[in-house]
Amino acid sequence: MDAASAWRDAQSRLDEAVNLTGALDFDVAGAQIVSIAKPRPATLFGTGTVEKIGEWIRDEEADLVMVNGQLTPIQQRNLERSWKAKVIDRTGLILEIFANRAQTREGSLQVQLALLSYQRSRLVRTWTHLERQRGGRGFLAGPGERQIEIDRRLIGDKLAKLRRELEEVKRTRDLHRKARRRVPYPIVALVGYTNAGKSTLFNRLTRSDVFVEDMLFATLDPTMRGLELPSGRKVILSDTVGFVSDLPHDLVAAFRATLEEVLEADLIVHVRDASSPETDAQKQDVLEVLKELGLQQVIDGAELVEALNKADLLNEEDGLAVRELSNRTENTMVVSALTGDNCQNLLQLIEDRLTAEMPVFQVLVPYANGKALAGLYQQGEVLNRVEGNDGISIQIRLDETRVGKFDDWCQKNGLELYSV
Repeated sequence: MDAASAWRDAQSRLDEAVNLTGALDFDVAGAQIVSIAKPRPATLFGTGTVEKIGEWIRDEEADLVMVNGQLTPIQQRNLERSWKAKVIDRTGLILEIFANRAQTREGSLQVQLALLSYQRSRLVRTWTHLERQRGGRGFLAGPGERQIEIDRRLIGDKLAKLRRELEEVKRTRDLHRKARRRVPYPIVALVGYTNAGKSTLFNRLTRSDVFVEDMLFATLDPTMRGLELPSGRKVILSDTVGFVSDLPHDLVAAFRATLEEVLEADLIVHVRDASSPETDAQKQDVLEVLKELGLQQVIDGAELVEALNKADLLNEEDGLAVRELSNRTENTMVVSALTGDNCQNLLQLIEDRLTAEMPVFQVLVPYANGKALAGLYQQGEVLNRVEGNDGISIQIRLDETRVGKFDDWCQKNGLELYSV
């Protein structure tokens, strides 16, 4: 990577960090890129850089400093002492955003779990009293526990309780999934980098009013709605939490119950911000999270559709380049969720991908069996109808789950079923 592209990357990461901070309604007094030749174990930055940033913080009278990276508990404590201000790292900031945005009980439990896991390793950062010992009772108690050990044990107990509650939530979700399988409707999950326009696209396709705002992590809790495809086939569309680069592993683990909606999906639509200069890097960040969820086979297969969103923000040259890229890839569609441009074609692409692997059968219906002919249209998607000497030849496509029942239905109505 040359110096110019390295600087562009650093600038885009800084811009994202400013947007993340703004998502908590903080007034950002200033932001700067700091070069680190060799990370220092005690403070991350060199002594001169720490002093220079400290002067800048005092001049701006800043109360909070966000370091767009991972800080160890020791680094965090030492920087707070030096700068006389509260210091948080990228993980801490994302967790704070999630804590403010979670609406449902499940979302709240997941955030609490991630926050406590994060805080457990950082008890040494804030409290100086944690090194004191509390005396034991009786002569078998020994010298007693340090306060930090007590607090860690209490957090451990709380974590265990939260995990049990989340297991209950997971069981409830499993029951809902089983109920949906009995219907059954295919599930299509929207995934993508935060602020790529997933919720706007979700609202456009389902005619819903899910909360949408131009901010990072506007949507945390999963939302599901019915969606009708061009043929009239019904599917369930799921809007999931947005991803971001360097998403904390504790957060991915905590939100696994929510992200399992993606694991259960029959098709995944990856919504990308085509107008962002970082769209390729953001794509890799999303794919990394999907890999972490065990979806490598989906990434490599046909169960992943790309929706290149925000086409309305592209200039003529970039728009042409993006559309040429889309034309070369059968699983890609350029859309604008805001204007609705090409959204109908995206629905057709979704339907094509869902039906590509569905079995197709041929049925010959005698002219005298009008009742069976009418009933065929209720069983699946009729692809072709040809009238011949012996009757009407119907080509029909079915969901795999309905093949057994359809075979029984054909026998009951005296029809012969042939696989195409």
